Amino acid sequence: MLKPDENPPILHPEQSQLTEISGCWWVAHTKARNEKALAWQLKKWGIAYFLPMREKIRVRKGRRYRPILPLFSGYVFFCGDEEARYKALTTNRIANMIEVKDQTRLVHELEQINRALQSKTKLDPHPFLKKGDRCRVTAGPLAGMEGIMVRKRNNAKLVLNVEILGQAVATEIDADLLEPL
Repeated sequence: MLKPDENPPILHPEQSQLTEISGCWWVAHTKARNEKALAWQLKKWGIAYFLPMREKIRVRKGRRYRPILPLFSGYVFFCGDEEARYKALTTNRIANMIEVKDQTRLVHELEQINRALQSKTKLDPHPFLKKGDRCRVTAGPLAGMEGIMVRKRNNAKLVLNVEILGQAVATEIDADLLEPL
């Protein structure tokens, strides 16, 4: 298990926003447990990537561990030209490459997840939703983000879909901060 400072950065180049990175986005479906190794290799080559990760508490033999794990297990998003795609394939860490037809939509969905991670909001995997009340966050660190609201008893969750993967993440949020779209 890696120490927190031994993990690759979530976004490379680190200072940029996803919307500032130019090029064609690709989705690399990695071989099992190769996401971080691929990210390190892409960083070494200067290829922009996004690997959303979160800290998860695990207990083994009575001891608590806090590994940092990919939010979307098996996927790394990277941006570059055909040469960058070829270089990524030569790492032997990729099982499949997914071509992104709607670049704008993918960048928008990933940018929302990146903003949530930067605001230190706790994100958890969530089943992908096609139906639900579309809403926008009106205030706070997630202001302007759009997603699907899910209510369970007195709790509300904002679900952020990543259409190309058919996966989603969710965070708890005060329902008063949401407005319907």
